[in-house]
Amino acid sequence: MHMLNPHCGIDRDSRGVVRLTICNAGSLNILNTTVINHVREGIESLAADRDIRVLIVAGQSEKSMIGGADIKEMVTLDQRSAETFISGLRALCDAPRHFPAPVIARIPGWSLGGGLEFAAACDFRVAAHDAKFAMPEVKVGIPSVIQAALLPRLIGWGRARWLIMTAATIDAPTALSWGLVDAVAAEGALDAEVEKLVEALLDCAPEALRSQKAMLRQWEELPLKESMDLSVGVFGDAYLTGEPQRLMAGFVNRKR
Repeated sequence: MHMLNPHCGIDRDSRGVVRLTICNAGSLNILNTTVINHVREGIESLAADRDIRVLIVAGQSEKSMIGGADIKEMVTLDQRSAETFISGLRALCDAPRHFPAPVIARIPGWSLGGGLEFAAACDFRVAAHDAKFAMPEVKVGIPSVIQAALLPRLIGWGRARWLIMTAATIDAPTALSWGLVDAVAAEGALDAEVEKLVEALLDCAPEALRSQKAMLRQWEELPLKESMDLSVGVFGDAYLTGEPQRLMAGFVNRKR
């Protein structure tokens, strides 16, 4: 593993798949300000690399990808420093949303608070069979904020309200049925389940996939008509990459 900084290491394979591992943040990968900044910097430093086809985010242990934000730091905050802290966490969560290639959250064990917010900001979430999910902030006197706003889009208002306002913990099968995660692995098969998704993404045209991700992010913010208007130009621009001509010709000329 090549260390980008003390809290961020990467492994890269010949297919353009990069696994970014959050390191040296305790057994649960807890986010204090230093870890937040280093992981964000690591993700952002990879964003310009057009050879990356898929980014997988993982934790150093099997206890969690990100367990949550550091309550030992948060208990020392005041109003101003609290806003600074949460702005840093927001910037971290924005990093996978704006990363050009698809981002997969590999989720073993616990995914709590800021850890679940980060996972929600990734394009895909693959969970271990025994993963657990919760937004426990209201139990310690703070609201769930920033990327928690994505939860109603993923699981609907009723379930998001239940998760955020009761601080309930849900298991992996429930998270799957709610649409909070995209796949749940069998016991001992988390990496195999992640690889199935990686292979599906690698089977797609890389420039088209980057374009599709960017457009999906814009659709989240735009009214329907503006989304459709935007799509016309994006569709035309796809022909500048050469991918449609090459891949459609292969389909048309395939042996029957």
